[in-house]
Amino acid sequence: LTMAPQNTSSSGSSAPSSRPSYTDEQLHNALLNFYGGSSATAETCGHIFGFGNPNHEMSMLQRITATTMLDYESKLNGQDNTDAVPSIATLLEQASSFHKAHGPILPLQSIIQSKSPCMTLAAEFKRASPSKGDIASHLHAGEQACVYFGAGASVISVLTEERWFKGSLGDLREVRLATTELANNNNNNNQQQRPAILRKDFITTKYQIAEAAASGADTVLLIVATTPFNVLQELINFARSIGIEPLVEVHALVELDVAISAGAKVIGVNNRNLHTFQMDLVQTEKVAEELTKRGLTFHHDDCLKEDGDKPQLSVCALSGMSSAHDVDRYRNVGVGMCLIGESLMRATDAGVAIKGLCLDPKDYAASQ
Repeated sequence: LTMAPQNTSSSGSSAPSSRPSYTDEQLHNALLNFYGGSSATAETCGHIFGFGNPNHEMSMLQRITATTMLDYESKLNGQDNTDAVPSIATLLEQASSFHKAHGPILPLQSIIQSKSPCMTLAAEFKRASPSKGDIASHLHAGEQACVYFGAGASVISVLTEERWFKGSLGDLREVRLATTELANNNNNNNQQQRPAILRKDFITTKYQIAEAAASGADTVLLIVATTPFNVLQELINFARSIGIEPLVEVHALVELDVAISAGAKVIGVNNRNLHTFQMDLVQTEKVAEELTKRGLTFHHDDCLKEDGDKPQLSVCALSGMSSAHDVDRYRNVGVGMCLIGESLMRATDAGVAIKGLCLDPKDYAASQ
């Protein structure tokens, strides 16, 4: 490890200097090893930005992913001076105990489909980001999540990455416990099921999925843009083996191919290109159009049909939304869930902001 200054994003936001940083060579080698080293092929890695280009400069997404991998390597090897690290088996035992005490894992796709014809909202707790810097570092995770839940969010997304997003697994556990308590108390009258909790991080290992389960997560984010096909497939299968249906994130259509081939059922379309930070709200519509061309069923309204099977897939729009018009835009192409974070974190009253999204199409029609 070196203690050289951290690399910064294009906005000038940087990782905290108190943590060890890594040289470009270390980051680059971590990515190459993750891709499969000398045995990496275009078949498994062809969708990854810069693969096969010896002069490729790592994007911010790749730097964060590689840094996370090296941090975990240090942690699991006992090099970061932390307490003894639990094994995967121990984490799974902790997860089992947690769920016995606080309720079972919720099935993400069923949660999304059950909200039809209303749009499912995944409200995000995010203190900071590499592109925007601090967003709302003063907010408490459990309190904010309860506001989200009380206003109608069915999924709470929690950033757990520590360096750039200033999150933690402690935030996730706090959100899970606080929203479970709120759902179980008398004021709720058991009218609302607790929200599903998403661990949003740069997940590359089964260990991180086991960690999420032990902290109370119902689902995890898997990012296709940085993950080889064979690894993505392994992570999806492992998650399902412990009862977790992952949210599989794509941006480009080539990533959609990988997600579908790996068996993803809940596909999140990030409207932001995480390599360049450019936003394109048309991206979700492009994915919906492509799925329709392929004859794959996903339309959220089809969940209402009493006869026949539910749609094979659920499509979620990620990033860039802040209004009822944005929500309606995606409702019209069959999207089942919108993930909204920054605008809710910045809102003076997040509950009012959620009500203003008009998740119910009747509310939107009445507002026009």
